[in-house]
Amino acid sequence: MSTELSGIEALMEITARPDLVFVRGEGSWLEDHTGKRYLDFVQGWAVTSLGHCPAQLVEAITAQAKQLINPSPAFYNQPSIDLAKRLVSASCFDRVFFANSGAEANEGAIKLARKWGRVRRAGGYKIITFENSFHGRTLATMSASGKPGWDTLFAPQVDGFLKARLNDLASVEALIDDQTVAIMLEPVQGEAGVLPASTGFLQALRELADLHGLLLIVDEVQTGMGRTGKMFAYQHAGITPDIMTLAKGIGGGVPLAALCAREEVSVFEHGDQGGTYNGNPLMTAAGIAVFDTINAPGFLDSVNERAQQLSEGLLKLVSKWGMKGERGQGLLRALLMDRSDGAAIVEAARNRSPEGMLLNAPRADVLRFMPALNVTADEIDLMLAWLDETIGQVRG
Repeated sequence: MSTELSGIEALMEITARPDLVFVRGEGSWLEDHTGKRYLDFVQGWAVTSLGHCPAQLVEAITAQAKQLINPSPAFYNQPSIDLAKRLVSASCFDRVFFANSGAEANEGAIKLARKWGRVRRAGGYKIITFENSFHGRTLATMSASGKPGWDTLFAPQVDGFLKARLNDLASVEALIDDQTVAIMLEPVQGEAGVLPASTGFLQALRELADLHGLLLIVDEVQTGMGRTGKMFAYQHAGITPDIMTLAKGIGGGVPLAALCAREEVSVFEHGDQGGTYNGNPLMTAAGIAVFDTINAPGFLDSVNERAQQLSEGLLKLVSKWGMKGERGQGLLRALLMDRSDGAAIVEAARNRSPEGMLLNAPRADVLRFMPALNVTADEIDLMLAWLDETIGQVRG
């Protein structure tokens, strides 16, 4: 065992990891302890939104670390104020609470909805979520999720989450009763294999929520911050949600998340919500660097250009290999294969030589692509060529 791998037994065993240690990264590329490079089309599951170690992020963190890291959330700090103002100005929301992960932001959204239900809905607490959804790994967010098998993994579940079917309005309406307080969904279900909620469905959910006096919560942990070609995915449907959660790409690789809400929904009282690290200036300074880069003129135009290139390239592979199709929004896309060899393709891509490639298979017959938002046209072409080669290798 190499020096870099010695001591791995000190880490708690939570997932299968290959025998490599990443030591540096730049843009769309990672390098391991042996010097091998990898083209990264996972980017930490859409986390490193500007690629690995982007200069603007490194500079923002370095400068802020020299000035102030964490005065505690009991006091205001300027970077958190400045990032909150940016998020409010770019969205339909009025208030922002910063957290450290998507699960924590979603936990906060659930708490806020239940508090709102107590104040405005005579104690309503039930939240309608969706089959195959993914909202996090806390007990409440696992209960909210519709991931198969999670209903018994850490039983008993947190009560109050009913599961409807994505893009099936009747299945949502059938679950509403006098204790329902909200409808919560991902605009694109990432872990389910990149399943978008249709524009018509999102608009109908908004109308249904208004009809019954319910909140509409969008979990944009994976879709927010430019991933779908707009700053936030809900904007494609032209709707006004009541609550939105952000994480992953908002920090560009550092632990940062946000719970955003409209003014009339922001009913937390002092002591209802908090967190030792929440909204610290080091992380929110990173968030400002990410936001300003994504919000710069022409950046989202480039995201949409690269998304079209990726989509068209995947469709060529579909045609060549007799696969089922491709789907997604912006630079969150999936290749729908004709057989369940996703894991084998992921492994073969990683093991290719002299340079490897990082891919993700959320389902046995689905590959998911989450490149950096500033991925280049040449890097997309290279990934497509290597993927074609790898499919051929796996399938003989």
